[in-house]
Amino acid sequence: MKDMLSKPTEKTRVLMATRNKGKITELRENLKNLDIDILTLDEIEDMPILEEKGATFLENAVSKARTAAKISGLLTIADDSGLEVDALNGQPGVYSARFAGEPADDMENNQKLLHLMKGLTYEKRTARFICVIAIAFPDGSIHSAEGKCEGIILEELRGSGGFGYDPLFYIPNMEKTFAELNLDEKNSISHRGKALREVAVLLETFLF
Repeated sequence: MKDMLSKPTEKTRVLMATRNKGKITELRENLKNLDIDILTLDEIEDMPILEEKGATFLENAVSKARTAAKISGLLTIADDSGLEVDALNGQPGVYSARFAGEPADDMENNQKLLHLMKGLTYEKRTARFICVIAIAFPDGSIHSAEGKCEGIILEELRGSGGFGYDPLFYIPNMEKTFAELNLDEKNSISHRGKALREVAVLLETFLF
């Protein structure tokens, strides 16, 4: 009887090409319903720092996905995202993570943003988060998904959750910053949540 039982099917391993703990939390939460084994860059030996030299979020996401997939041999998801502020002509954009220079941390980036926007009225503080996610499939193909979320940059930090510019990014109809939302609330409206819902459909179609 025992020999007739089928062996458990091994889960497909999927690599998330990031070391950002905040992104990892959001990625795992959004893909939790897929029957996959999710790994991160810290779990892959000899994985170098994946540089972001592209002029767009898409170029960076595709480059990271291809590089990490080639090294690991795994189906790979890579995210590139950032903040575009209208009054700053789209800055910090692809430089969001290193807006205040390298090395820089979230607080330094936020303080630089506040300094550059000092004195601007509420109406002139419009901005959006953009997320582009690239998927490098084993057959060599690349697919991508994009999500956006519109908001306002506040004059002071609010909230203790999230990461990056979340304490400054205010959603008027929710009357909260990203940093004041719980994870479920944030994922329901965020740029990354929107992109990941598309990614989940692509993965389910490809894998199952």
